[in-house]
Order: sequence, then C-alpha cells, then structure tokens
Amino acid sequence: MSIQLINIGFGNMVSAARIVAIVSPESAPVKRIIQEARDEGTLIDATYGRRTRSVIVTDSDHVILSAVQPETVAHRMVSRSVEVTDEEA
Repeated sequence: MSIQLINIGFGNMVSAARIVAIVSPESAPVKRIIQEARDEGTLIDATYGRRTRSVIVTDSDHVILSAVQPETVAHRMVSRSVEVTDEEA
C-alpha cells in the first residue's frame, strides 16, 4: 500500500488518508476553527499569501489553509484514488 499525496497548491502535498474534511473558509465556525488552530500552533498556511479558498482539517487536528478551491482538492483526491485502484487491478 502506498501513501496517496494530494496536491493542495504550489507543490504542497497532504496525505489523503489523513484528511477528515475540506471546507470553505467563509462561515463563522470555520473561522473559529482557524483561529483556534492558530492559537494552538496547529495551523499550516499553504496559501503563499494568496486568498484562502479551502480549509483542510486532518485527523491529527492540524488545519491547513489552501489557495485552491475545495472542489478542486476533492476532485484531485477522487481522481488520485481511481488511479491507484486502476494500478492495483
């Protein structure tokens, strides 16, 4: 079994198996999650100064900010898992 890495923009990768949620950053609860992660030191900003378009929550309670749309990250996850499944068959 290989580790599936998902490109979240600018060459940054996240392990697909560790992702719990990919959400939009607009709502107040998500903004609160971002602030709590910043306070706890578990926030990873992978936006390179660009606008945050998606927030990725991991099973280790790390919160990752990405400049890529949530739909794009999810699509990369799905298409990557299809590629791996095809290779295993």
